[in-house]
Amino acid sequence: MARIGTINLTGASGTVYEFNVYAADTDWADAVACIYYVSKRTEKPGGGGSHSHIYVGETDNLKTRHVDHHKQTCFEEHGYNCISVHRKADADSRRQIEADLVKALKPPCND
Repeated sequence: MARIGTINLTGASGTVYEFNVYAADTDWADAVACIYYVSKRTEKPGGGGSHSHIYVGETDNLKTRHVDHHKQTCFEEHGYNCISVHRKADADSRRQIEADLVKALKPPCND
């Protein structure tokens, strides 16, 4: 799995979280416990890109979470092409970070 880059996302609390960015069709060979950020990445002239927020979630196993995701239709409607990952083993911490980011970013598929 080839990482595209990194992105920093700021929660409502003001905390900044660093995510590794991957293509949406990445094959997750390992069970990754993480907060994940689904986005549409648009290339910028000269390099880099910007991301449109689509969804923030958390899981103890990203490998199985994105098989038939319950929000897949919404992701497709918004043209998703990236999934970014912030690894976190502790379930309570994942849920807190997810809530912090959803409150700040207001992704349309989290409604």
